[in-house]
Amino acid sequence: MKKEQPTRGTPELEIGESKSDAIRYLEHGSPHWRIRWHYHDEYELHLIVASSGRMFIGDYIGNFRPGCLVLTGPRVPHNWVSMSLDGTRYELRDHILHFDHDAIAGAASTLPELRMLLPLLKRARHGIEFLRHGEIAEKYLLQIRESDGAARLGYFCELLDILARSPDQRQLSAIQFNLPEAEDVEEKIDLVIEYVMEHYRHKIPLAQVAAIVGMSEGHFSRFFRKATGNRFREFVNRVRVGKACDLLAQTGMTVTFICHEVGFNNVANFNRRFAQYKQVSPSKYRQLVSQRYTHPEL
Repeated sequence: MKKEQPTRGTPELEIGESKSDAIRYLEHGSPHWRIRWHYHDEYELHLIVASSGRMFIGDYIGNFRPGCLVLTGPRVPHNWVSMSLDGTRYELRDHILHFDHDAIAGAASTLPELRMLLPLLKRARHGIEFLRHGEIAEKYLLQIRESDGAARLGYFCELLDILARSPDQRQLSAIQFNLPEAEDVEEKIDLVIEYVMEHYRHKIPLAQVAAIVGMSEGHFSRFFRKATGNRFREFVNRVRVGKACDLLAQTGMTVTFICHEVGFNNVANFNRRFAQYKQVSPSKYRQLVSQRYTHPEL
């Protein structure tokens, strides 16, 4: 793998050296150079088989232990940091699969049976944790490791089929849009998102946003919630909290300054919304997020 060095506060870009196989199996212990805050163009199915600690998936921070199974989409930054007080080294900590979107989407275009995997891949853009699937995932990952050709593809498809059908999964990072296929709807939502991303620091009147897409306030509110699954105000708050996460991770700005910088009027409301979406306070988030850059000494 090639690594591009990051600027402060940004993940490293990891570039695969070989694209000869659509499915690539990896494994490593801990410490290891792969244990760092990074991203890449492939999907990654990641199973932890030893140690416990904290995982960082996009803007999500949570705990992991053996059996933790996560699927991340292309360019979703991630890291798993083992918390070992006695410096324990693990010969094998991670089973990993990398695979490409184009290969799966191309196959699905000719094999209808594979199309049911596409919604799973779409959700993976924000990270998915699968609960209670560690044991069966390890079985399939070991079969993939020991096989090649059509047999490897078969095990891979079986595993993704199990995960796609499972109700025991949860999204980890940011928001997910569930847009209808109509082109004009997507264009309207894109206009709204673009406007919010440019003006989130300021008050955003609902009437002003509704006018951008030629709707009344009531019509726009119903339209936006149906198209995205979020109330418009909730979406704006999520954007502001997401921007606050960037500033907390990348700068030394005070929480009060960041509160106003991202468009909240008072610190109490900012703290309340931040805890609602991130389950920790802004100060605690800043404390935790520094751990995602851990690069254990080899």
